[in-house]
Amino acid sequence: MAPEDQIILITGASGFLASHVVDYFLRAGYQVRGTVRSSATAEKVRQTFSGYAPQLTLAIVEDVARPGAFDTAVNGVHGVVHTAAPFQVFGVEDNERDLLKPAIDGTLNILKSVREFAPQVKRVVLTSSFAAMFDPTKDKWPGHVYSELDWNPTPYEAAAAEGAPAGLAYSTAKSLAERYAWDFVKSNKVNFDITTIMPPMIYGPNINATADLAKLNTSSMDIYRLMSPQSKSSDPVPENMFWSFVDVRDVAEAHLRAYQVVEAGGERFFICKGNFTYQQFVDALRAHLPDIKARVPIGNPGAGEVPSDVYTIDTSKSQRILGLKYRPLEETIVDAARSLLDLEAMSA
Repeated sequence: MAPEDQIILITGASGFLASHVVDYFLRAGYQVRGTVRSSATAEKVRQTFSGYAPQLTLAIVEDVARPGAFDTAVNGVHGVVHTAAPFQVFGVEDNERDLLKPAIDGTLNILKSVREFAPQVKRVVLTSSFAAMFDPTKDKWPGHVYSELDWNPTPYEAAAAEGAPAGLAYSTAKSLAERYAWDFVKSNKVNFDITTIMPPMIYGPNINATADLAKLNTSSMDIYRLMSPQSKSSDPVPENMFWSFVDVRDVAEAHLRAYQVVEAGGERFFICKGNFTYQQFVDALRAHLPDIKARVPIGNPGAGEVPSDVYTIDTSKSQRILGLKYRPLEETIVDAARSLLDLEAMSA
């Protein structure tokens, strides 16, 4: 079936990553039905993709964790890309309520709706995360090579326990949501297969309609703090809390190819460019955006090598099956910064 004859449901369509996923599917010729939480957000998404108005429709799903939330939205679609999930590690009051249940229930809800109301769907692509692979007990894990064979081993009870860090609950939520998805497909008679996409920190340009300097997504804020008007060249370069990264456009392309490539069915894909340090980030910003050098930390230029005791990564599977070619760090960071400068100009 040609792309123009297929409707693809993309959940959470206003998000940082999801906007790029929508963009890739629209440019590939598909009809896209995006889900958003409100009519106001729907209008912003329409404005973002005004050039594709005939291909784009939007459905309001206020709460992805509500039973039956997607029953109507899946009607008549040919494929599903589920990106909608909580990404929050600050201000969490209840790990179970705010992170674990929404992630797990939202994933199971979309699969249940497809099984019951969209028998024509043959593939569901789920946005998982490197958090579903990462073992928090190993820290840098010297000598280890992360790949699709890895799973975060943290149990639900540990993440839901009172006082457990929200970051642990977030990573566990991603791991368990993916595990529950695989178990659902194995345990139920379904007409579709699933493919999961596991990116680490996702950087790159903002194209989402809801982008706002006052409430940037986590990874955009991670870049902006290195170049905001409040920062200066004498500021210290931050220490890494996370080591691996990927460009948002490469992750979006991975979702598209995971839907299109027959051999991708039933597979997990680690989507990652490699490891980084913030010294590499500031070096790229200072080299390619000289107008903002005064507000980008200098640090120790050229000394941004990733420490040898940090785990490494293997993304050969994504390159072999999906045919991905990853963008270099400089392109990712500079394009992210340029989009943030555009937001600055719009809000001035």
